[in-house]
Amino acid sequence: MARFGFKTEDLRLWALVTATVRPHTTAKPKKQAKPPQPETETITVADMPGEMTAERPRPVPLTPFKLGQAVKPAAGFKITRAADQAPDPIEPKRKRRISRERDPIEARLDLHGLTAFAAEARLKAFVQQAYANDYRAVLVITGKGMAENGILKRYAPEWLADPALSHIVAGISQAHARHGGSGALYVALKRRIN
Repeated sequence: MARFGFKTEDLRLWALVTATVRPHTTAKPKKQAKPPQPETETITVADMPGEMTAERPRPVPLTPFKLGQAVKPAAGFKITRAADQAPDPIEPKRKRRISRERDPIEARLDLHGLTAFAAEARLKAFVQQAYANDYRAVLVITGKGMAENGILKRYAPEWLADPALSHIVAGISQAHARHGGSGALYVALKRRIN
């Protein structure tokens, strides 16, 4: 028996397929429960004069996660980029004088091929030595890195913002193209106080 031009075998197969198919529903994402807030426990020290009481937070139990789930930072914390911690830029007129070499670049440091740890140590020592020699402007060549996002290029401003160098570094700015462009930095140094 054939209906609508279909063979009996085709109808039987079609019935088997439709029996196993369910309608597609869009799954709504489940609301994630807020992580439990830490509770405090009270600790009393009895054998001390004045009987002290202290409160400390209890550890928060770990929340379960699934593979591939994004980690969200806890509320109240702010993630800052390293560039936000960079020293002030060099004043525009002074940067122009340095780039045109009216204020001479008195020393150069090339950090190509160094690891981040070695580069940081060498950069800080170089800046301190330049300050001791009473130099006013130096050039630090970091390189651009892959896709102009190299580690040394990103972290050099942060290293120069170290509080130990705050009395030395007056400002930093990206170098002119003739001095390395985005792969180099002008570092303006403060006058040495004798």
